[in-house]
Amino acid sequence: MFLIRSLTFILACVALPTLALAQGTFAFGTVKANPLMPVEVSADNLAINQADGSAEFQGNVVIIQGVMRLSADQVHVVYKTNDTAEKTGIERLQAKGNVLLVNGPDAAEAQTADYSIDAGTIVMTGDVLLTQGNSTLTSNRLVVNLTAGTAELAGRVKTILVPGQN
Repeated sequence: MFLIRSLTFILACVALPTLALAQGTFAFGTVKANPLMPVEVSADNLAINQADGSAEFQGNVVIIQGVMRLSADQVHVVYKTNDTAEKTGIERLQAKGNVLLVNGPDAAEAQTADYSIDAGTIVMTGDVLLTQGNSTLTSNRLVVNLTAGTAELAGRVKTILVPGQN
């Protein structure tokens, strides 16, 4: 019995680096994305609010920027404004419903995502599921830094460790 417990403890210690990786910053995608590249958006519908100039893409929304692809049921576009309230570019894209982020072989699913274009970060929240190769992790929140090619999970991170495979 002692030998089995010792072997289990040793196997758990071998798997600990993967668990630590899940709780810290780790690689996301095989290629760093460039948030300065053009953003291509396709959707079933587009609604523009003339009062505030905002745009809402709805139905099968797909956003492509370089190697990064983000899809959702709907995406709200938040524009930057200057001192005279003129639109000067896209500040953020807020995605809701069946959100899927793909960058190379890595993919993440969530209920919502907030993409800050200038910062090059995407914050995904709500039932986050991250898939990297054969590994899957879940959490409440995932922050992806596209320019650094990294990500960080937070809020009740969970994974299954299989000794010899993780």
